[in-house]
Amino acid sequence: MKIETKEKINKLLDSAKLKRTESRKKILDVLLKAAGPQTADEIISAIGKSGPNRVTVYRTLESIVEAGIVHRAFIDGRSQYYELGNKCTEHQCHPHFVCTDCGRTLCLPEVSVPMASNAPAGFVINRQKVRLEGLCPECA
Repeated sequence: MKIETKEKINKLLDSAKLKRTESRKKILDVLLKAAGPQTADEIISAIGKSGPNRVTVYRTLESIVEAGIVHRAFIDGRSQYYELGNKCTEHQCHPHFVCTDCGRTLCLPEVSVPMASNAPAGFVINRQKVRLEGLCPECA
Protein backbone atom coordinates (compact mmCIF):
# COMPACT_ATOMS: atom_id res chain seq x y z
CA MET A 1 0.00 0.00 0.00
CA LYS A 2 1.40 3.40 -1.00
CA ILE A 3 2.05 6.04 1.64
CA GLU A 4 -0.53 8.42 0.09
CA THR A 5 -3.14 5.67 0.18
CA LYS A 6 -2.33 4.85 3.81
CA GLU A 7 -2.67 8.52 4.72
CA LYS A 8 -6.07 8.78 2.97
CA ILE A 9 -7.33 5.67 4.72
CA ASN A 10 -6.11 6.86 8.12
CA LYS A 11 -7.73 10.25 7.53
CA LEU A 12 -11.07 8.62 6.60
CA LEU A 13 -11.03 6.41 9.69
CA ASP A 14 -9.94 9.24 11.99
CA SER A 15 -12.64 11.57 10.65
CA ALA A 16 -15.26 8.93 11.44
CA LYS A 17 -13.66 8.25 14.84
CA LEU A 18 -13.11 4.59 13.96
CA LYS A 19 -10.16 2.43 14.99
CA ARG A 20 -7.58 1.74 12.30
CA THR A 21 -8.13 -2.02 12.11
CA GLU A 22 -6.47 -4.09 9.41
CA SER A 23 -9.87 -5.17 8.07
CA ARG A 24 -11.03 -1.59 7.64
CA LYS A 25 -7.76 -0.53 6.05
CA LYS A 26 -7.79 -3.42 3.57
CA ILE A 27 -11.41 -2.86 2.56
CA LEU A 28 -10.89 0.89 2.13
CA ASP A 29 -7.75 0.23 0.10
CA VAL A 30 -9.76 -1.93 -2.32
CA LEU A 31 -12.51 0.70 -2.62
CA LEU A 32 -9.98 3.52 -3.15
CA LYS A 33 -8.39 1.63 -6.04
CA ALA A 34 -11.65 0.41 -7.62
CA ALA A 35 -12.96 1.94 -10.84
CA GLY A 36 -16.53 1.42 -9.71
CA PRO A 37 -18.72 0.01 -6.95
CA GLN A 38 -17.72 -3.40 -5.58
CA THR A 39 -19.67 -6.30 -4.12
CA ALA A 40 -18.50 -7.90 -0.89
CA ASP A 41 -17.32 -10.89 -2.94
CA GLU A 42 -15.26 -8.62 -5.21
CA ILE A 43 -13.73 -6.95 -2.15
CA ILE A 44 -12.90 -10.34 -0.61
CA SER A 45 -11.33 -11.49 -3.88
CA ALA A 46 -9.28 -8.30 -4.24
CA ILE A 47 -7.94 -8.57 -0.68
CA GLY A 48 -6.91 -12.18 -1.19
CA LYS A 49 -6.27 -15.01 1.23
CA SER A 50 -4.28 -12.81 3.61
CA GLY A 51 -7.39 -10.78 4.37
CA PRO A 52 -10.18 -11.14 6.89
CA ASN A 53 -12.79 -13.87 6.61
CA ARG A 54 -16.15 -13.32 4.90
CA VAL A 55 -18.08 -12.60 8.13
CA THR A 56 -15.52 -9.99 9.19
CA VAL A 57 -15.72 -8.30 5.77
CA TYR A 58 -19.52 -8.04 6.02
CA ARG A 59 -19.36 -6.72 9.61
CA THR A 60 -16.64 -4.26 8.69
CA LEU A 61 -18.61 -3.02 5.69
CA GLU A 62 -21.60 -2.41 7.96
CA SER A 63 -19.49 -0.42 10.42
CA ILE A 64 -17.96 1.82 7.75
CA VAL A 65 -21.37 2.29 6.07
CA GLU A 66 -22.86 3.35 9.43
CA ALA A 67 -19.94 5.77 9.88
CA GLY A 68 -20.64 7.33 6.46
CA ILE A 69 -17.25 6.56 4.91
CA VAL A 70 -18.75 4.03 2.51
CA HIS A 71 -22.26 3.72 1.16
CA ARG A 72 -24.33 1.18 -0.66
CA ALA A 73 -24.30 2.44 -4.22
CA PHE A 74 -27.14 0.17 -5.31
CA ILE A 75 -28.50 -3.34 -5.10
CA ASP A 76 -28.54 -5.55 -8.19
CA GLY A 77 -30.42 -8.76 -7.66
CA ARG A 78 -29.13 -10.12 -4.36
CA SER A 79 -25.78 -8.28 -4.51
CA GLN A 80 -25.11 -4.99 -2.74
CA TYR A 81 -22.50 -2.72 -4.28
CA TYR A 82 -20.31 -0.55 -2.07
CA GLU A 83 -18.19 2.51 -2.79
CA LEU A 84 -16.62 5.42 -0.97
CA GLY A 85 -19.20 8.03 -0.06
CA ASN A 86 -17.08 11.03 -1.03
CA LYS A 87 -18.65 11.59 -4.47
CA CYS A 88 -22.22 11.82 -3.24
CA THR A 89 -24.30 14.24 -1.26
CA GLU A 90 -26.71 13.43 1.55
CA HIS A 91 -29.66 13.39 -0.89
CA GLN A 92 -28.15 12.35 -4.19
CA CYS A 93 -25.62 9.79 -5.34
CA HIS A 94 -23.68 10.28 -8.56
CA PRO A 95 -24.97 8.25 -11.54
CA HIS A 96 -23.70 4.75 -12.21
CA PHE A 97 -23.39 3.22 -15.68
CA VAL A 98 -23.89 -0.50 -16.27
CA CYS A 99 -22.70 -1.94 -19.59
CA THR A 100 -25.36 -4.27 -20.94
CA ASP A 101 -22.71 -6.19 -22.90
CA CYS A 102 -19.77 -6.81 -20.51
CA GLY A 103 -21.64 -6.12 -17.24
CA ARG A 104 -19.09 -3.63 -15.83
CA THR A 105 -20.39 -0.91 -13.53
CA LEU A 106 -18.71 2.48 -13.72
CA CYS A 107 -19.07 5.63 -11.64
CA LEU A 108 -19.99 8.80 -13.54
CA PRO A 109 -19.46 11.59 -10.97
CA GLU A 110 -19.04 14.16 -13.77
CA VAL A 111 -22.56 13.49 -15.11
CA SER A 112 -25.16 15.80 -13.61
CA VAL A 113 -28.73 14.65 -13.13
CA PRO A 114 -31.26 17.07 -11.63
CA MET A 115 -32.93 16.03 -8.40
CA ALA A 116 -36.52 14.86 -8.89
CA SER A 117 -38.83 17.62 -7.76
CA ASN A 118 -42.37 16.74 -8.82
CA ALA A 119 -43.19 13.63 -6.81
CA PRO A 120 -46.89 12.73 -6.66
CA ALA A 121 -48.85 13.77 -3.58
CA GLY A 122 -47.92 11.76 -0.50
CA PHE A 123 -44.45 10.73 -1.74
CA VAL A 124 -41.33 12.00 0.02
CA ILE A 125 -38.02 11.56 -1.80
CA ASN A 126 -35.17 11.17 0.69
CA ARG A 127 -32.39 10.06 -1.64
CA GLN A 128 -32.00 9.79 -5.39
CA LYS A 129 -29.87 7.17 -7.13
CA VAL A 130 -29.54 6.99 -10.91
CA ARG A 131 -28.48 3.91 -12.88
CA LEU A 132 -27.79 4.33 -16.57
CA GLU A 133 -27.52 1.34 -18.91
CA GLY A 134 -26.00 0.95 -22.35
CA LEU A 135 -22.63 0.13 -23.92
CA CYS A 136 -19.30 1.20 -22.40
CA PRO A 137 -16.59 2.61 -24.72
CA GLU A 138 -14.89 -0.81 -25.02
CA CYS A 139 -18.12 -2.55 -26.07
CA ALA A 140 -19.61 0.20 -28.26
